[in-house]
Amino acid sequence: MERTLIGELAGHIGETVSISGWVDVRRDQGKMVFFDFRDRSGKVQAICLPNRAEVLAEAHQLRAEYVVRVTGIVNARPEKNVQADKQNGTLELEVTGIEILNASEVLPFDRDAELNLDTYLDALPLTLRRDSVRAIFKVQAEIVKAYRAALDTAGFTEFQSPKLIGDDAEGGADVFEVPYFYGKKAHLGTSPQFYKQIMVGVFERVYSVGNVFRAEKHSTTRHLNEYTSLDAEMGFITDHHDLMRLETSVLRSVIDHLRVTCATEFALVGAELPTIPDEIPFMKLREAQELIFKETGADKRAEPDLEPEDERWLSEWAKREKGSDFIFITHYPVSKRPMYTFEDPEDKGFTKSFDLLFRGVEITTGGQRRHDYADLVAGITLKGLDPEKFSYYLQAFKYGMPPHGGWGMGLERLTQKMLGLSNVKYAALFPRDINRIDVLLHATTDEPDAPQD
Repeated sequence: MERTLIGELAGHIGETVSISGWVDVRRDQGKMVFFDFRDRSGKVQAICLPNRAEVLAEAHQLRAEYVVRVTGIVNARPEKNVQADKQNGTLELEVTGIEILNASEVLPFDRDAELNLDTYLDALPLTLRRDSVRAIFKVQAEIVKAYRAALDTAGFTEFQSPKLIGDDAEGGADVFEVPYFYGKKAHLGTSPQFYKQIMVGVFERVYSVGNVFRAEKHSTTRHLNEYTSLDAEMGFITDHHDLMRLETSVLRSVIDHLRVTCATEFALVGAELPTIPDEIPFMKLREAQELIFKETGADKRAEPDLEPEDERWLSEWAKREKGSDFIFITHYPVSKRPMYTFEDPEDKGFTKSFDLLFRGVEITTGGQRRHDYADLVAGITLKGLDPEKFSYYLQAFKYGMPPHGGWGMGLERLTQKMLGLSNVKYAALFPRDINRIDVLLHATTDEPDAPQD
């Protein structure tokens, strides 16, 4: 008999069907056995009746996570037993046959047990099967789908950037070295920055979705050493405000898509979709620091960047005063931005760049780039770097590059703040950080943990 997905059972009332999946829950009630079976499309309650002795005997062998093929009759539930708010809450599967496809060992902990982060991560192949965890990565998948769709609609072309690169695109960030051929060393890419700028000279508007690597010794709730970067770059801009308007539009499309596709997942996790206005509020870094000083008395006006507590305060202010879960902070100092960032000619020493803060955390860094060859070489030299080492990248700028800019956005941070998760590691499918590559590392090293922020 051909397999029927659990999510399609409502169309088969009164019919005998075959489903395949996992035992989610088993419940013994007197002489009957109830199951919740699950597959990729959802769950259904099934019942093994005492008048089917062979089926009942097989049912008593099953426990959570057994993989089975089940035949049964799809029956409408009596009206008093209908659970209209649940998937398949109007029907029940009367089991007529069970085939065990693979057995499962006894679970090492209760399905819904509270776990500390290390135990949760150590057991990821199992904890990923929890409903609340599956919900996280369903939402994440839909974020990526909506991000791509929004940029495709805006005339962007997706490209795949290399992960093995010669030198670091950020001009100084800690990088992972990789032995390469002929005694050379390559690096794991910290950003697709060089390549997306080159591709502006090809397609004008490009984006990429891919992993990037940062060899920074953070041990915080917001940092990973490998994460997924949602990048975009566009040509023929007037300034960074064009980019901010585009990103606002993209995020609104993502949120609208999640409202349609992931309402169940947000409810399961207990999260609310963010509020995003037609125009996300923005202010310059110095204006933000002045506001913090005026409202709190904390004097950060001489600082070249925001501290984590500043980001949290500004996000709370934007929500309270502007009704927005997002706020752009612009005009970071030239000294704090990479060599390709465009200096504002009307605000010397500061750049036409921005960070996007979302619910207390920076999720995007972006801005206008230096598009003139001589200006870009000057930017490289200003950072104490050798332009000759960037000759491959610089070719694009020798032969006509339009004014352009873009952003990089961390998918895991975006997911974390969308769903109100306490740690970005919960939003990383298989997180890599200073302490872990699947298994814990710090138990076998004398290297101290990095400080928290």
